[in-house]
Amino acid sequence: MIAFVQGEIADITEDTVVLSVNGFGINVHISGRVAAELPGIGEKVKLHTYTLVREDAFLLYGFLHKNDLELFKKCITVNGIGPKGALAILSTMDADALRYAILSKDAKAIAKAPGIGQKTAERLILDLKDKVSYDDTMISMEVSEHAGGAVQSEAVKETIEALVALGYGQTESMQAVGKIPNAEEKDSGALLKEALKYLF
Repeated sequence: MIAFVQGEIADITEDTVVLSVNGFGINVHISGRVAAELPGIGEKVKLHTYTLVREDAFLLYGFLHKNDLELFKKCITVNGIGPKGALAILSTMDADALRYAILSKDAKAIAKAPGIGQKTAERLILDLKDKVSYDDTMISMEVSEHAGGAVQSEAVKETIEALVALGYGQTESMQAVGKIPNAEEKDSGALLKEALKYLF
């Protein structure tokens, strides 16, 4: 199938981009996040693509990063989540955040995507939890580097629990703590204050 499409941007909407390639206008379905990251009309871009062939249609779904494409392909294997649902999820969060939500079983964060309910989010977590890993995500690298291995740090654990108790999602709480430099040298009180700065 078509691995990627490279061409000049002829038109952009919130969920599609038209690329001019050798005299042809190729319509590619994209997430809102991709639409926001694309350069302007007339600029060249390369999109990694997934091809869906139906009896009545030949559809392309495009991503700026292979990382996002691979996770998209995993999402559409989940019962109840088609390409439209997968794009909705990846419009709400990037691939790293989605992997983190899956691994931390944060169905609430995934269910924020339009058309994705709590049960569908829980099913996605159940189906994909063994198909993704922390090694695939930059978030885990940030947590390991800045938090000295957040999984082993009691202060980090307490901070994440405190943020969740304040109403923040598990995923966004972990991300906020993961951004704190030299977290291993700070107590939970200091970590909480700094994490809240990233959440406001």
